[in-house]
Amino acid sequence: MLPLTGYAERLSARPGETLRFHVANATGGAVQAHVVRVRCADPNPAIGGVATERVSVAVTELKAPGPQSVPLGSYGVAGAPGLLQGLSACTFSVRVFPTLSLPRRQVLMSCRDVTGSGGIELELTPGGCLRAWVGLGDGEVVAEIGSVLPLTTWTTVSLTVDSAAGRMTVSAWPVTGHGDSVSAGASLGATPRLDAGPRRLSFASASDRAPVDCFNGRLENPKLFSRALSRDEIDRAWAGEMPEGLLAAWDFAREMSQRTLVDTGPLAHHGELVNTPTRAVRSATWTGHEHCFRHAPDQYAAIHFHDDDLDDCCWPATHAITIPAGFKSDAYALMLSAGGVEENIPFFVVPPRGQATARIAVLVSTYTYTIYGNHARPEWMIDDRWREAYIAQAKAWNAYPYNPGEHRDYGLSTYNYHTDGSGIGLVTWRRPMLNLRVGYFTYPYPEIRGSGLRHYPADSHLLMWLAHQGYEVDLITDVELHREGLALLKNYKTVVTGSHPEYHTTAMLDALLSYRDAGGKLIYLGGNGFYWKIALDPQREDIIEIRRGEGGIRAWAAEPGEYYNQFDAEYGGLWRRNARPPQQLVGVGFTAQGNFVGSYYRIKPEVRSNPKVNWILAGVSAETVGAEGFSGHGAAGFELDRVDKRLGSPESAVVIAASENHPPEAPWMLVPEEQLTHITTIPGQTHRQLIRADMTYFDVPGAGEVFSVGSITFCGSLPVNGFDNDVSRILDNVLKRFSA
Repeated sequence: MLPLTGYAERLSARPGETLRFHVANATGGAVQAHVVRVRCADPNPAIGGVATERVSVAVTELKAPGPQSVPLGSYGVAGAPGLLQGLSACTFSVRVFPTLSLPRRQVLMSCRDVTGSGGIELELTPGGCLRAWVGLGDGEVVAEIGSVLPLTTWTTVSLTVDSAAGRMTVSAWPVTGHGDSVSAGASLGATPRLDAGPRRLSFASASDRAPVDCFNGRLENPKLFSRALSRDEIDRAWAGEMPEGLLAAWDFAREMSQRTLVDTGPLAHHGELVNTPTRAVRSATWTGHEHCFRHAPDQYAAIHFHDDDLDDCCWPATHAITIPAGFKSDAYALMLSAGGVEENIPFFVVPPRGQATARIAVLVSTYTYTIYGNHARPEWMIDDRWREAYIAQAKAWNAYPYNPGEHRDYGLSTYNYHTDGSGIGLVTWRRPMLNLRVGYFTYPYPEIRGSGLRHYPADSHLLMWLAHQGYEVDLITDVELHREGLALLKNYKTVVTGSHPEYHTTAMLDALLSYRDAGGKLIYLGGNGFYWKIALDPQREDIIEIRRGEGGIRAWAAEPGEYYNQFDAEYGGLWRRNARPPQQLVGVGFTAQGNFVGSYYRIKPEVRSNPKVNWILAGVSAETVGAEGFSGHGAAGFELDRVDKRLGSPESAVVIAASENHPPEAPWMLVPEEQLTHITTIPGQTHRQLIRADMTYFDVPGAGEVFSVGSITFCGSLPVNGFDNDVSRILDNVLKRFSA
């Protein structure tokens, strides 16, 4: 855990609004806090290093921040306290799909009181065996099956307490019918005390109030009865014939987008989920005939719990600021210090709702920032030289000193895996995100002057350039675009993206397309943009879902049959597979990826004599542009987009310049959705021909215009030579015309 850290309740705020911050302080010293405008988030000395400017905004301390823990782990709670009160017998049964063996116990179900004298509990032991516990008031009884419950296999398990027979039994048998049924029993010796007092029943955690000894894996449709059932009765219950004595039957296929656990039994012992586990996943009866849970809900009656799920750190609010009326829209940060330690928490001020204070809007990709939040890169774990170079460079540059690869306490990104090896598909910004920090860099480049930046710090190159050129701009974020759509954009002459606007909702794409087609001017300054489709939690917009289904360059792949979002029940994955390739909106789309290195663009000779587009090159006489840069040391690098009229690039699209001579040591990979075999591609060109960035212009009926650069590292070339370079001149030409 970091000695001093925190997060903002949201990433953007408007004048007149109050923004609260949640700070954890383990330094033992008092916290000092003030607000700065962020002029440059790049720590590279060659660019001048981090630059901030203190602003007059009062910071109110709501309470003194102290040490905090992070409640990692998802679980469910159900029923009211005293669910088993007055009973002397019961049966609990659930289907279990364990995904991880651990040297600690993993609780499947618990209704055990805090004193340990009453209730029941079902768990996997550190060795992976099934064990049951029953309280006797002044003692306990335990029964354990000696064989290990198999991983990634569905097993029906049950716990039966029979007071009349003076016995408790724990049993397990495969759902498929292949394999032996195993059981273990123990004499009660006394009347069991099943009542757990004020305790509610919990799933996947030993506690109903916190994640404790959490389970990794899937649980399907738990059932609870007020009497001891025979094996035949339990089997009939799983077949849908409920025997007498039903207390609760939780149907995990219902209310898929919600936190609700629905009890279909007669007493409505409903429950709720904590830390947003993964839903819309296959359960034991999935046949493969249907891939959408809406069409076969009974085949998706499972929830995948993880011991590292997190949807909110739940720390108390410790500081607050109220954005003054008339406050300039820009990038800001709350600066913290205590006990010799410093921390910063970035946020963005957007203009008042329904107003524009400038002609130009810069769209800040806060959803993409969150999706990448706390990305622990694999190099940190597997490459000692890379890690050592990173640490040395951070120290030499006085950069942000912490890396998610070393500090994994705050939940990782959707580019990482859960502890059980499944891909992380649900993330939140209500936690410290160490790579969303002023002064953070992603890649160490000790031998060259490149900064190795991505996302928030990389986008500060664009904001620096805009300020240097004297452009007045409003910042808007993904949040406002999703909520307000075209009403937000229509007040601007031009909308400009940052370096990597990758993740979008349907509402966001609809708004951008409507804006363009109504005469808006769109400038896309990144690469690999408008690529993945995301969904937002309908109850809390700060939780974002991504399903990495079929196709795309992916950090992990969703399981077959699990390509539909739990939040909106729509097919997830690539926008291209949802009939909206990026080419339809901005003329170019993702084509290739390499290491974080860049090259240059070569200007098309015929463009200089084309009056439709030659104004873009005013003041540019060179044949190539962008050979230097602070991101990837070249304007065309890392992730590249190209024109493809087959995918929707307009007939009017003109390629101004195309990149070439990309360093072969990258190495470069064509996106999977364009590959057929090791030598053939869908477009019919060679792999090498498709590895390029196309700087592109087009117009559409209605006077809309688009300029796209097709490269994630383009903005890093803007500050080269004190902003006096051809890449800067090209963008200046476009922005002057578009915002006129």
